[in-house]
Amino acid sequence: MLTTVEGIYRNGQVELVENPNNLLEGTRVIVTFLEETKAIDLASQGIDKTQAQILRTSLATFAEDWNSPEMSIYDDYDAAKAKL
Repeated sequence: MLTTVEGIYRNGQVELVENPNNLLEGTRVIVTFLEETKAIDLASQGIDKTQAQILRTSLATFAEDWNSPEMSIYDDYDAAKAKL
């Protein structure tokens, strides 16, 4: 089972924003560092804020699957496909 908890990296330590429930001391973890997100120019994408919010809400149900470690296989999908 995977448990996701947000944290912040400071002074060589990861500080968790919340304590995960029902985990035993010494449980193994995987830490993924996220780049700071930059604002997206919605107009260049042909949508406005309302359309972006509708899109975000519609796609939210897929977020858990998209963000799972198993999906990283698709990060370089085009490059892998080109090698076939």
